[in-house]
Amino acid sequence: MTIKAGDKVPAATLKTMGEKGPVDITTDDIFKGKKVVLFAVPGAFTPGCSNTHLPGYVVNADKIKAKGVDTIACMAVNDAFVMDAWGKAQNAEALLMLADGNGDFTAALGLELDGTGFGLGTRSQRFAMIVEDGTVKHLNVEPGAGIDVSSAETMLALL
Repeated sequence: MTIKAGDKVPAATLKTMGEKGPVDITTDDIFKGKKVVLFAVPGAFTPGCSNTHLPGYVVNADKIKAKGVDTIACMAVNDAFVMDAWGKAQNAEALLMLADGNGDFTAALGLELDGTGFGLGTRSQRFAMIVEDGTVKHLNVEPGAGIDVSSAETMLALL
């Protein structure tokens, strides 16, 4: 079942890159007592994700945070090393780059994407959500291959 507005974010542990390597970060660490914009992409370094989706959040980070957002998080079903390298390549220092390496959190959200036909395995659908203190306020899932309802500009307008 897919998560929806009004639902609590499921408990999960993701990874992010620390000074000495990957470190655990829980959904409580990310969302408890905070206003968060989380967006997810099918894969780091892929064309739409690298050319449009992530750069939109990098460019608009200050505007989003000015709306009272504590954290802007980018998530993919990739490992922490890949997410860290992608964030650095995209100048995404203002964003929290989250690795859902096994796709457990993505599955708990009900937002998996079957990419096996492209040799990608199970990935995340492209989506964005606004979460306040662990409760989903808005969830926008892309209906197709475009980057529209989950874009930084769309989410900024919802804040």
